Amino acid sequence: MTQAARPPKRSEKGPLAARIALGRSMRPVPVEFLLIGSSAILLTAFGAVMVFSATTVESIAANGSPYNDGVSHLVFAAVGLPLMFVMSRFSVPWLRRLAWPALVLGIGLQLLVFTPLGFEFGGNRNWLDLEVATVQPSEFLKLALVLWISFILHRKRDRLTSFWQFAIPVLPGAGFAVATVLGGQDLGTATIIAMLALGAMFFAGVRLRFLAPIVLVGAAGVAALAIISPNRMTRILSVFDPDCDPLGECYQPYHGLWGLAGGGILGRGLGNSREKYNWLPAAADDYIFAIVGEELGLLGCLVVLALFAVLAVGIFRIVRRTDDLFVRAAAGGIGVWIIGQALVNIGVVLRVLPALGVPLPFLSAGGSSLLAVLLACGVLLALARTLPDGSAPVGAVPAGRRS
Repeated sequence: MTQAARPPKRSEKGPLAARIALGRSMRPVPVEFLLIGSSAILLTAFGAVMVFSATTVESIAANGSPYNDGVSHLVFAAVGLPLMFVMSRFSVPWLRRLAWPALVLGIGLQLLVFTPLGFEFGGNRNWLDLEVATVQPSEFLKLALVLWISFILHRKRDRLTSFWQFAIPVLPGAGFAVATVLGGQDLGTATIIAMLALGAMFFAGVRLRFLAPIVLVGAAGVAALAIISPNRMTRILSVFDPDCDPLGECYQPYHGLWGLAGGGILGRGLGNSREKYNWLPAAADDYIFAIVGEELGLLGCLVVLALFAVLAVGIFRIVRRTDDLFVRAAAGGIGVWIIGQALVNIGVVLRVLPALGVPLPFLSAGGSSLLAVLLACGVLLALARTLPDGSAPVGAVPAGRRS
């Protein structure tokens, strides 16, 4: 048969190709996607209910309506959840392209707190008054820094065995981001940012002998900042003082514990907290976990912990199952941020850690914190979409971790 006589090749375009493309787009999502997405939605819904409950008294006193503050938080949740799923559609190349613009924007917004737009709240100058809303830019800086560090380390993935190749520009960039937050006297948020930066480096495969001196220098810096501040030293020492004054420096920690203890196993019932009647400062913010324990008891606290555990499993399954250094570093850094901050907040409420002023992710009142965490979960969902089919871990050893 001659070339001219051969039947024409069947075009791959047409209904068959469309069905194949549709099948690929509609394939089942990875189990990590389901774990992260479902836990984020449930924690956000749980937080909205608890913020409604914890703010009723103050909302009535300030506005005459018990629902004003709760509705405000619900609006942020209604905006944040769709944004999470929009972010989940971003490809990894697009997330890498966003790294530098996100960091520049995040640091730019953080520097605005030192202009007339910034104001002080709770002893920290870490807020912007934009008239239509107040914004805490350091919350968004956390996500920007994770993406940027992951992008830089991904580009240098073949040179992470050299300290200076890894350190420049990661350490100066992360150090400057932390310094902009410390400039506003917010040591708690600066500590969380340092933790997530170290988490991204660790999961990227940076050698432990490089990270250990950084951790020691950071710990020495935190100790120095605590020593030169009488207020910080008082809060730290109060944790170890069994005779701490419940009407003085231990007023808030003790009321948080009393709220947890008053709830017992099943709690007083939703909406029946006594501590929220202006006894417990920051009841809807940093101490929302105490209100959960008082109203829903030990059972409610265990539900919150279980949801964070599900989220952690989903995050670290991504770390285990990917060969992409950017995906591994970004997922690990976000995991250290969200799970680490949750543990710190709960540790403060249980009085095993000094008060650091960091919110409980998803649950604490505050639009900036909720939006930033939901955007971070959107990034995690986008990373989960890149995982190979199957549930077995890849088992790859990160570059540079072998020695």
